[in-house]
Amino acid sequence: MLEAAVGIGAGVAAGSLTLVAFGADSIIELLSAGLLLWRLGVELRQGEAFSEAIERTAARIGAALLMALALYVVASAGWSLWIGTGQAFSGPGLVLAVFAIPVMAGLAVRKRRLADALGSVALRADAAESMACLYLSAIVLISLAAQWAFGAWWIDGASALALTPFLIKEAREAWQGDDD
Repeated sequence: MLEAAVGIGAGVAAGSLTLVAFGADSIIELLSAGLLLWRLGVELRQGEAFSEAIERTAARIGAALLMALALYVVASAGWSLWIGTGQAFSGPGLVLAVFAIPVMAGLAVRKRRLADALGSVALRADAAESMACLYLSAIVLISLAAQWAFGAWWIDGASALALTPFLIKEAREAWQGDDD
């Protein structure tokens, strides 16, 4: 919740789509984690008779959340590039991105391993959300550094668009139930 608040707050203050998307991704991660807890609770109550329909529903909701973020980023970046506005440098955003990179990397790897061990597509989608946060953190870091160094107005919109292929790929795989 802190990551979401700092990301969105710093993004609004700096006029940065990339930071706002980073904060929005944190909210999506929280929703995904809640969904995952629900899914694991159903499995605990039902044991071996756990319904694949519940797993598929959880994975598809995770996929929809990823796709919603991708659509938001594309629409907002397109608008930002169309009207010719970009971000201002954000110290809090930079600090947040620096700290988020190692945390999200470790979290994504652990979630992916657990997803593979459990055979959980829903947990794999949640791991993809953590990877999206890692990539967003790196994009935020690069974007802020480039904005500070070059001052080019278009860097924010362009850097936000760099994340969308990953989001769409992971959303499609989660929706289809792919394990690779």
